Amino acid sequence: MTEPRLHQLQCISASGLHRMAYWEWGDAHNPRVLVCVHGLSRQGRDFDTLARDLCGDYRVICPDVVGRGESGRLADPMAYGIPTYLADMVTLVARLDVPQVDWVGTSMGGLIGIALASLPGTPIRRLVLNDVGPVVEPAFVQRLGSYLGVPAFWRTEEEAAAALLAISAGFGPHTPEQWLALTRPQLIADVQDGVAGFMPRYDPAIAVPVRAMTPAIAAAGQAMLWQMYDRISAPTLLLRGADSDLLSPATAQAMAERGPRAQLHEFAGVGHAPTLVQPDQRAVVQRFLLPP
Repeated sequence: MTEPRLHQLQCISASGLHRMAYWEWGDAHNPRVLVCVHGLSRQGRDFDTLARDLCGDYRVICPDVVGRGESGRLADPMAYGIPTYLADMVTLVARLDVPQVDWVGTSMGGLIGIALASLPGTPIRRLVLNDVGPVVEPAFVQRLGSYLGVPAFWRTEEEAAAALLAISAGFGPHTPEQWLALTRPQLIADVQDGVAGFMPRYDPAIAVPVRAMTPAIAAAGQAMLWQMYDRISAPTLLLRGADSDLLSPATAQAMAERGPRAQLHEFAGVGHAPTLVQPDQRAVVQRFLLPP
């Protein structure tokens, strides 16, 4: 089975230098590049199934956003935010040394994509936004706050998988094998009170900016994201879980009518967010990225 290569990249933010890891699939010399960026508490291996599908056509790059996966952590928790992540992705594209990339962004990864695609001279050629838009629904933020950054320890991978499934019902149906494959990269081995087990593979401090969010900050961020979205000219595909508590039907419809006028595709029986593991989800992405 095809496996990715792990690379490291040095980046800089207001809090100093930090290390970002990224996974590379396919021919390292292929000029056609696809960048896949994960959600808030996830990591780049979420895209393994999609990357295996596409690595014959693309050099597929799946970064672990700083604070997650194999990447380093930031000294200042308040630096965990879109400005830092955007700067890191500009550095990553420079490292890849290609003039253009296609982009698949799930949740947070989609917000980073909106920011990058809105810039003059953006390298993004085609943009896939997976269950995210300029408006983040308060119900989602409330649900996120109930588990993000909360200490967790599990004795086995299966125990961890069950716990993560309980907070990830929106990901939709998966076989036990599919869910365990999505869970393993989320875990890091740990020992507590002499007992070996696992804990989440992300910096709990990523929750600090989320908990510092106020209605005024949220409103300002929403206005800025709409301005960014309206500047996007790249062909855009918007995926939505029909039961999503992050991306409302009204926001999705507005995104189809303004800015890049995204092509909207909904998946029944899924909430936030489609994992792009199931064949029907992958097929929609492939048709958009690789039209006949």
